Amino acid sequence: MTENLVKARSTIVFIIALLVATMLAVWIERESARHAGEENPAAYSAKPAITASSDLPALPKAQPLTPQERDMARLAWKYFENNTNATTGLVNSVQDYPAATMWDTASYLLALVSASRLALLPQEEFDRRMTQALRSLAKMPLYDNALPNKSYDVKTLAMVDYAGKETPKGIGWSAIDIGRLMVPLNIIAWRYPQHTGLARQVISRWDTGRLAQKGHLYGISLAPDGSAQLLQEGRLGYEQYAAKTFSLLGLDVHAAQDYLPQLALVDIYDIGVPYDRRDPKKYGAGNFVVSEPYMLDGLEFGWDSTSRELAWRVYRAQEQRHRKTGKLTAVTEDHLDRAPYFLYNAVYSGGKAWNPVTEKGASMPELRTMSVKAAFGWHALYRSAYTTQLVEAAAPLHDKDKGFYAGLYEEGGAPNKAITANTNAVVLESLAFIAGGKLLNLQEGGAN
Repeated sequence: MTENLVKARSTIVFIIALLVATMLAVWIERESARHAGEENPAAYSAKPAITASSDLPALPKAQPLTPQERDMARLAWKYFENNTNATTGLVNSVQDYPAATMWDTASYLLALVSASRLALLPQEEFDRRMTQALRSLAKMPLYDNALPNKSYDVKTLAMVDYAGKETPKGIGWSAIDIGRLMVPLNIIAWRYPQHTGLARQVISRWDTGRLAQKGHLYGISLAPDGSAQLLQEGRLGYEQYAAKTFSLLGLDVHAAQDYLPQLALVDIYDIGVPYDRRDPKKYGAGNFVVSEPYMLDGLEFGWDSTSRELAWRVYRAQEQRHRKTGKLTAVTEDHLDRAPYFLYNAVYSGGKAWNPVTEKGASMPELRTMSVKAAFGWHALYRSAYTTQLVEAAAPLHDKDKGFYAGLYEEGGAPNKAITANTNAVVLESLAFIAGGKLLNLQEGGAN
């Protein structure tokens, strides 16, 4: 008996150590969530532990689209057929609104790549559209002769402000938006050699060294007196999403790529939902938790181990809200068909769960919507019974001649009839993901 106990001693010690380690990891995560309301980075001396959820699913395998899904892809592509400027080859950000940010332009190029993968247009049309768009990007004026301005007139390529008003000097650059533009430019470089030269011409004009300092991303904003301000840019989710493609350029973005230093967790329906712990009042940037960056990271890059877990938590909180309230929940940033015309429809923002807010943080819960692009994006990535329900609810939200609407208002049940490049691009990206998987293979340097 004594001999057997001695033989089993090492096994018992190992099991006890394993239990203690597991309990410690769970305790650290719970404590992080419990103190999510505290915003004092100095007190946060250790990185939080993120344990993988026991129900974390693998990415689903590619499968052929159903006839209904192909019809939805063709419907989404109508937006780009209707809103492409014949002179420049660039696309309106919103139906009939002739201005676009670099984020919007990236959405168009990704929609074009997705439409090509789905064989929605002939190769000749793909090449013509891509060539025209890249030539415009290669000759448009740059802010401070260094980097793309935040917005352009798609008819003239003039730099404009966010109201579409021409401004000869521009209004600065957004590192996050340029980071998103780098996604299709990398895809073009690796998958479409006939356009690689033009993609290089676009990037070769940029002073990319001004996008990063000491591993962080930086953008330019104008102060009320018109002076330019260099600001650290990006919050949890968006920051890491943009940094992933900048790393392929060879930029030192190590701090922007790391989720953990700024990560905090807040308990929503017993789920530790990730949010950025930097105080918006101190740093002047909102820390909205929305589906967008996590969803795009999955559709375009296939996630890394950390973003896969964080995305699952952001999604699960929305599914759980539906279970608790019966309200279909798929929230992200979206245009609206009424003032204020754009909201961050957040899982968590400003210390509150389910808090739709403006860029300046004004809460507008009466304008919460179920987002069409979030419904399609989450469905492509998880294909669960709940995401199937979301897509079934999103499918009728469209104009048969113009494309998909942005969503459905929770209060009153009216469609949000804003029709945008971003919504229809994410629908196409999602369907292309279902049919063929991620768009860019970061692990192999960009090839796919």
